[in-house]
Amino acid sequence: MSETGAPAREPIPIGAIAAPPFVRLPDPATHFRLRAQRFAVLALDHDLAPYLRFMAGLGEAQHQTQNGLPGTVMPAWVDQPRGRLHAMPPLNLISHTADAGLEATFDRFFALAEEVDMPVAARAALDAVTRLDEARRAELTQAVLEGSPTEACLAERTFVAAALQVYLARLASGLDAKQLVPVSDGVCPACGGAPAASLIVGWPGAHGARFCACSLCSTLWHAVRIKCVSCGSTEGIGYEEVMEGPGAGQVRAETCRMCKSYVKIMLQTENAALDPVADDVATLGLDILMRETGICRAGANPFLLGY
Repeated sequence: MSETGAPAREPIPIGAIAAPPFVRLPDPATHFRLRAQRFAVLALDHDLAPYLRFMAGLGEAQHQTQNGLPGTVMPAWVDQPRGRLHAMPPLNLISHTADAGLEATFDRFFALAEEVDMPVAARAALDAVTRLDEARRAELTQAVLEGSPTEACLAERTFVAAALQVYLARLASGLDAKQLVPVSDGVCPACGGAPAASLIVGWPGAHGARFCACSLCSTLWHAVRIKCVSCGSTEGIGYEEVMEGPGAGQVRAETCRMCKSYVKIMLQTENAALDPVADDVATLGLDILMRETGICRAGANPFLLGY
């Protein structure tokens, strides 16, 4: 692992960068299949191959879940103009009550997940979460949304989180991007979720810009570079990376000495296929090395619970 200090500035073609959009909303029709495919590619030659293949199967189940659901109807509790007025994420589920759309997503996803090849322990967790009553399912849902650090029911929470991602991505895709406003450092302006990672993108008109990727609804929101996405500090920012292996030259840990945390930053300008959730899992080795530094992981990933 090496510390790179201030990041190298990639050469940007003159005229290629314009004012980047504040947000890019997800396209759930393609999003989960592309993530499943990325997990499958990463599994081809990786020490975590069995888990990555399992995640590829869950990603495909997330994609297929949408085929059995009715068209997305924005719940009555979503008030985007009010959210804009008060700088609040319109899809904040922390205080909402479950609705039919969420319950249908849970049921459909859990049924499809049964077809995924998985370890015995994961199968037992899926069976357990499928049998949960409404109250207990709501408790696990809140634990996922709040990022509760408890180690209880981690495996069950993985399945709940996967279904929530589908539900929230579908809702987020129906928002008016122009109505979304910044909420706070490290907070998704659409649903209030934490970032899985940040991305240096190569999009036309936004080449070299940075976007945080929501770990729940998959919304991308623009973030200033060389700035901590957790506390907002522009001082004490550093970069750590592995010199070989998964993510070498493409995935770094952006560290902040002010809040003593890090969130991974991924260079899609080097590899457009990088996925903020899949490649976060695949670069777990970087997280393990970061433990030696005393800097804590701040990026959220429901498929890396416990890390």
